[in-house]
Amino acid sequence: MFCKNQPDTWFSTITETSEMKNKLPDESKTMVIIPTYNNERTLAAVIESVLSHTTDVLVVNDGATDSTSEILKTFADRIRILSYHPNKGKGYALRCAFREALKLGFDHAVTIDSDGQHSAADIPKFIESIRTNPGALLVGSRGLVHDNMASTSTFANRFSNFWFTLQTFRKLPDTQSGFRLYPLYRMGKMKMFTTRYETELEYLVFSAWRNIRIIPIPISVHYDPPSEKVSHFRPFHDFFRISVLNTVLVFLAFIYGYPSMLIRKIAAKF
Repeated sequence: MFCKNQPDTWFSTITETSEMKNKLPDESKTMVIIPTYNNERTLAAVIESVLSHTTDVLVVNDGATDSTSEILKTFADRIRILSYHPNKGKGYALRCAFREALKLGFDHAVTIDSDGQHSAADIPKFIESIRTNPGALLVGSRGLVHDNMASTSTFANRFSNFWFTLQTFRKLPDTQSGFRLYPLYRMGKMKMFTTRYETELEYLVFSAWRNIRIIPIPISVHYDPPSEKVSHFRPFHDFFRISVLNTVLVFLAFIYGYPSMLIRKIAAKF
């Protein structure tokens, strides 16, 4: 299955229909999404671990150039697969996956990384939490100090947390965690600036502007030693892109985000 090219989109007003507002979520309609790019060493183990908790699994092959395609063929009768070339970035992969999940009738999507960092054993935590917090966006919280966690990751997380608070007046301990549960049925059409991993920050900011609750969920995490870790993070290029994005989001916060949050809060009282 291939993800059709989507036009790059600028910011547009996020709409939520009355049907979305009134719809009762079904936590059993949850798809687990695994975006992957050149993680051949860990991919099979991650898929197997997720399959031990659910059969509703979608893997997005984001233009991998290693043996990812061959690995996915061994799971073809057990999971759904989206593939395309060339690599377009994690944000693009998530957009494709969310669209597919909605088309298949799923209300929620759990996203988990394919590098083995996250534990599929934490998936039930998200499902249990959404039962008591319907309509919330749940974000796995890793903490900022772990063995083998790169210092650049710690700095990037604190950097991202600061900007998120400035843009939304909310605090979140881990804005860069890729282990999340998205309430697809509430998110409407969110059009992003970016197509790479910083798209996850955009989803948080736009959700906050819609007054969607964002709740941290403590999760376990594993980091490979630096000699074994596969990272696609490019410090200079990625920090530059994130800085540009955050500048734009701060500007939009003043002309759209802050007024939108205020209007929604006032409207909720009537």
